[in-house]
Amino acid sequence: MTKENPSLPGFRDVLAAAARIAPHAHATPVLRSRTLEAMAGCELHFKCEPLQRAGAFKFRGACNAVWALDADTAARGVVTHSSGNHGAALALAARTRGIACHVVVPEGAVEAKLAAIRGYGATLHRCAPTIAAREAKAAEVQRGTAATFVHPYVDPMVIAGQGTVALELLNAAGTLDVLVTPVGGGGLASGCALVAAAQAPGCQLVLAEPRGAADTAASLATGRLDHDFVPDTICDGLRGTLGAPGFEILRRHGASVVVVDDSDTVAAMRLLWTRLKLLVEPSSAIALAAVLQQRERFAGKRVGVVLSGGNVDLDALPFST
Repeated sequence: MTKENPSLPGFRDVLAAAARIAPHAHATPVLRSRTLEAMAGCELHFKCEPLQRAGAFKFRGACNAVWALDADTAARGVVTHSSGNHGAALALAARTRGIACHVVVPEGAVEAKLAAIRGYGATLHRCAPTIAAREAKAAEVQRGTAATFVHPYVDPMVIAGQGTVALELLNAAGTLDVLVTPVGGGGLASGCALVAAAQAPGCQLVLAEPRGAADTAASLATGRLDHDFVPDTICDGLRGTLGAPGFEILRRHGASVVVVDDSDTVAAMRLLWTRLKLLVEPSSAIALAAVLQQRERFAGKRVGVVLSGGNVDLDALPFST
């Protein structure tokens, strides 16, 4: 944890997370595409988290949080609320340790993600599709089970685990001028910020955020958390509000935000499928969409792009005909 704020994780926590999750998580590949690089006008290094266990980067943070628990605490199980990816990740992480997992899911969540949560053995609890309802239901389940609550993006162990994405990317790709990652609750983005600051201080951190849920852009612009919005975006994994730890870390490290229209995200999703041969979800494709939207900003640079997950409902592809 940092000396400035002991509740926030630091780079050492990311290194500890990397060692802790190594027996369980995949070191995902970094891919290149000449065609996409020609379109973007820069060198692109894609960190492919759709190939992570449970299909998204979320397994890293969940695994770190689960395996950091002492034996007595772990025996009581874990609980969280999630629109899908974190729930599936925590369910799988709990299964690797042989403990119970409870996941509160909002109505309207992607069915493919719910099927994954069930498949990993977790117990599902339904609630209304609001953050307040999710938190209230999770607290109710926690009281009834004595399980440990593992927040999707505020938990410091989760943030540290997510930071291992950037750790692997920089080790594989070398020096980067820019690191682009999606931002929703801020766990992935702030974890990446910790690593970039420690290992690549000259690397600019750029966050890709949907126009219909652009609270991070508003919060960083005003210097205070701004949750006054109703999410309206195809990026279901980015509808959550920016957490206070993520806000503090991102503000401290000078992150900037590119706000992206859903239509551009869908176009990028299709490009990644046809050119990189990788099926990613909209919440992941938005990172490439941000680069293509501001081509002049990234021209001639070495750019790392975090493709955060690939849990897509194949019956509801946004570009199918």
